[in-house]
Amino acid sequence: MTDNNTTTQTGTPVGSDAHSLTAGADGVTALHDRYLVEKLAQFNRERIPERIVHAKGGGAFGEFVVTGDVSAYTKAAVFQPGTSTRTVQRFSSVAGEQGSPDTWRDVRGFSVKFYTTEGNYDIVGNNTPVFFIRDGIKFPDFIHSQKRLPGSGLRDADMQWDFWTLSPESAHQVTYLMGDRGIPRSWRHMPGFGSHTYQWINAAGERFWVKYHFEALQGNEEMAGAEAEAIAGADADYYRRDLYEAIERGEFPAWKVSVQVMPYEDAKTYRFNPFDLTKVWPHADYPLIEVGVHTLNENPENFFAQIEQAAFSPANTVPGIDISPDKMLMARVFSYPDAQRYRVGTNYNELPVNRPVAPVHNYSQDGAARHEFKPADAPVYAPNSFGGPTADAARAGEGSWES
Repeated sequence: MTDNNTTTQTGTPVGSDAHSLTAGADGVTALHDRYLVEKLAQFNRERIPERIVHAKGGGAFGEFVVTGDVSAYTKAAVFQPGTSTRTVQRFSSVAGEQGSPDTWRDVRGFSVKFYTTEGNYDIVGNNTPVFFIRDGIKFPDFIHSQKRLPGSGLRDADMQWDFWTLSPESAHQVTYLMGDRGIPRSWRHMPGFGSHTYQWINAAGERFWVKYHFEALQGNEEMAGAEAEAIAGADADYYRRDLYEAIERGEFPAWKVSVQVMPYEDAKTYRFNPFDLTKVWPHADYPLIEVGVHTLNENPENFFAQIEQAAFSPANTVPGIDISPDKMLMARVFSYPDAQRYRVGTNYNELPVNRPVAPVHNYSQDGAARHEFKPADAPVYAPNSFGGPTADAARAGEGSWES
């Protein structure tokens, strides 16, 4: 007798891990072998849809500590002086599938979720400050051109370059991709950018436009194409392994977080559209202002539960932070949560890795795999006369802009 007996998923002890129930030694397998049926059925459902982009990746947990003072620009609690916030970060490649090599030449995803006292705040960026397109309506076409031919199932340089050459706004990003930054030495040795323009709102209600920058304190290092190709054939998980093993050794990678801040009115007369994702703001006009340091210091206990199911979205903002008129950003605000509902499930925000530390009060209910619920007498609609949660525009601190 042992306390570590194999059980079914409902806790019933199992008689054998190695033999199915059959009608005699060579008879048919019995359909009422409940453990066999459960085991096979669960196995058939272990995979969830991979991300349509950024499918291959890795990540870790960490801490963000504010070292500067940007309270004049935002009232967001996460960026107030001295604040420390737990985080989860995911790095990724854009075009490759789950099993693709980490060292293929590609843009790298750089996404951080801050578990703030005011709700989850996500910066869903890349290792480049710009992108290939500026309007979300072109995004499906762009990604199709970077994926595989429908007939042969092969990647095709012709269609990649065909899209780029017919989309001249992509030139800036293409120069990053085809230059030294196209293959970083590791995820630890590359910068990160929010890329989009965001809006900050301070305690007085004043508005500012900002861009996020993450500077690798380990330094930026790149990899030559020939070396990257050799590693791709020898270790497809090179970046994932490097990050995991570095953290296991106690070599915690860190990034200095800074912002460029543009006064709200400057955007109306600036020499180009400051909300254009294919352009950068010159540092001479808007220098970097230190915010804090982000350090990764904890590996996941379970890669699938804590990294694969992690759901990042630029729609996740907090009071004092909002989006901008960036057309690509506005498209992502819809697209990302929609993708997570399809990929992870309707109630993906209830999973531990996505659950906020801030209390949740709303009228959402039911749906697949729901496991959090309200008291039986809690009102399920708004407005109501029974003390249910009420919205507060002043507390929400949502941003705004005028055309």
